[in-house]
Amino acid sequence: MKRTALITGASSGLGAEFARQLAARGADVVLVGRNREALEAVAADVRAAHGVGVEVVVADLLDDDAVALVERRVAAGVDILVNNAGFGLDLAFDENAVDDEVRHLRLHVEVALRLTHAALPAMLARGSGRIVNVASVAGFVPRGTYGAAKGWLISFSRWANVAYRKRGVSVTAVCPGFVHTNFHERLGLPPGEEGVPPGMWLTATDVVREGLRDAARGRAVSVPSLRYKALVAASRLLPDGLVVLAAARGR
Repeated sequence: MKRTALITGASSGLGAEFARQLAARGADVVLVGRNREALEAVAADVRAAHGVGVEVVVADLLDDDAVALVERRVAAGVDILVNNAGFGLDLAFDENAVDDEVRHLRLHVEVALRLTHAALPAMLARGSGRIVNVASVAGFVPRGTYGAAKGWLISFSRWANVAYRKRGVSVTAVCPGFVHTNFHERLGLPPGEEGVPPGMWLTATDVVREGLRDAARGRAVSVPSLRYKALVAASRLLPDGLVVLAAARGR
């Protein structure tokens, strides 16, 4: 039976790559994002390359009515949910507008919570389903409100995977480090000005491939690449002062 995957933030970056790789595995995809033109471009590429069904849902997930629309679509039945939508803020919390911080928190935490809650009833009723929450290695270290939000998502995924895996539904937090996407450009940082050493960059293709592999294995947490696995392990042994200092490198 053909599976259906719904991906938020699907117009570019990791979201578009999730759509491509899931379609390559034979899944129909539902692409959710704010930019219709960008979504339609991804949809056309996916249809042409893989011949699967593609549905486009234009929705700003910071709008109550739009979130409710996507919740209804998720509740109607999807086999795979990828909570990927997100954005970054400057690390200077005291200088950021509090309304921007609230929107940031809402998109990373509340929207992921709502869509997961909407997906679970149908998944549990049929005894199968996968939920992938795109988090970050920042969730393992003290790194501003972005790290705090991703830390919530990691903790939630670990709990939910234990709670629902025996009933056929796995929940996986995919935790990449720095990835070559347009994420940093949206922060106003041109390529080469992110302050990230060249060896720390990952590709979207590798992140999604490893994340989907770990989700298929029912793992609660996926940290793509050995170097980031080592960094996460080291961060648990070092004092917060050193970890915060190290984590402040790059944007």
